[in-house]
Amino acid sequence: MLSYPAIRTYIRQQFVHVINSEFGRPDMIAGVATGGIPHGALVAHDLGLPLVYVRSSSKDHGMGNRVEGDLSVGRSVVVVEDLVSTGGSSLSAVEALRDAGCEVKGMVSIFTYGFEQARLAFDAAKVRLIALTNYSILLDQALRSNYISEKDLLPLNEWRQDPANWNKTALGADAPNSAASST
Repeated sequence: MLSYPAIRTYIRQQFVHVINSEFGRPDMIAGVATGGIPHGALVAHDLGLPLVYVRSSSKDHGMGNRVEGDLSVGRSVVVVEDLVSTGGSSLSAVEALRDAGCEVKGMVSIFTYGFEQARLAFDAAKVRLIALTNYSILLDQALRSNYISEKDLLPLNEWRQDPANWNKTALGADAPNSAASST
């Protein structure tokens, strides 16, 4: 997406609109490593706000920071992420920001699979997530554009319900797993 100026601009504009309308003006924007950082930088620039970013883990040298940037500019932050699947890495970034003394107003992402596990995790962490698009919309568009057919919807929706076990279910319990068959 970042390679295409029109798409990147559209995403930035939609993020800015959502942040302004749903969260109000924060003191800063936080990008989640790595995919959320460039989008966060674009949004922060458009809003005239500082940017911080959150590493997946603390640096093993220097000050060992997990959150990089000037945190003295204020406390309220909206987090920018590219993709939310289970919510684990996204909410880990929220925790790092909170540990650094920030008030997380919410998170925006380009895409979410809409897994129940993620919804429950975001609810438990008291973080509002607004995604620009999601798995259901993706399937609908793929169907309307004839990229997939009606018969493809059942297995695709079954995958979304339980991705960790879907391959076993789809192939049958006696089917070899993909890791074993590739050796």
